[in-house]
Amino acid sequence: MSPNAALQSDVFRLYLLIVGALLVTAGGVLAVLTWGLKKNVQQVWVTYRAWLIMAPAVIGCIFAGREAMVVACALLAIFGMKEFARATSLYHDWWMTGGVYLGIVAATVVSLVADPFSGQPGWFGLFTTLPVYAIAFILIIPILRNRTQGQLQAISLAIVGFIYIGWMFGHLGFLANSNHPYGYLLYVIFSVELNDVAAFTFGKLVGRHQLRSHISPNKTWEGALGALAVSMALPWVLGFSFPHFGPVQRVLTGLIVGIGGQLGDLSISVIKRDLGIKDMGATIPGHGGILDRIDSLIFVGPLFLHMVNYFYGLR
Repeated sequence: MSPNAALQSDVFRLYLLIVGALLVTAGGVLAVLTWGLKKNVQQVWVTYRAWLIMAPAVIGCIFAGREAMVVACALLAIFGMKEFARATSLYHDWWMTGGVYLGIVAATVVSLVADPFSGQPGWFGLFTTLPVYAIAFILIIPILRNRTQGQLQAISLAIVGFIYIGWMFGHLGFLANSNHPYGYLLYVIFSVELNDVAAFTFGKLVGRHQLRSHISPNKTWEGALGALAVSMALPWVLGFSFPHFGPVQRVLTGLIVGIGGQLGDLSISVIKRDLGIKDMGATIPGHGGILDRIDSLIFVGPLFLHMVNYFYGLR
């Protein structure tokens, strides 16, 4: 991955065109609703303006190259972990929080360095086993501090923070080391966001039955099934992203995005409801915090990467 490779990539250029067209179309529709039909869509404008920043930022990181994409995912994981630590009060324990940050940095370094055995970018073997070392390190922290009181909760939160936010989300960045980085990365990010929009749209239009009433009351079975249907169609509609995929791999990709994306969203909702908060933060206007925006990718990234690795290998 490099700026020159991105410009020469038909996949990158096509996604650039698609995203640009969608942003322009969405802006036009909102303009008609606001000034033509006199509808109050102020909150939608807030969300749309955030996308005008986020979409170019994501595409810019992918355009900049492998290192930029890996580092960008690491920064999102660090800020997401900061939100999680603040919400759960783990932030007051700088030893544990710092241990998780070190684990995220380690995952980033492992994603960037070359595999010493194959010479390929990204040390995949160490990346997949990194949780063993990170958890061992977190467990050692109370021993170094000679503490027992309250350490079980701190250890548990730190392990969840690293595995869920640092390592699982880190799989998205590791896709930059694959043979088809533009197709894989752009498809995963684009399809996951479209899956979220489809779930919201179908839920608003035909939603009647709550999906999980105590976890996310606004989500409906109709919205979930509508989003799944859209996600199952996307691997064929956007098949240029991975022309080497067969029918089995495309079906699995649809299921990973359609089900995994929604499970990622619901899993963060479980944490938020237990903590009694609506959003993990307010970093992104109209979207909430970093975790509220990347939650679906936390499930989809590793599931997609390991599916690709099983059938084709990453390199």
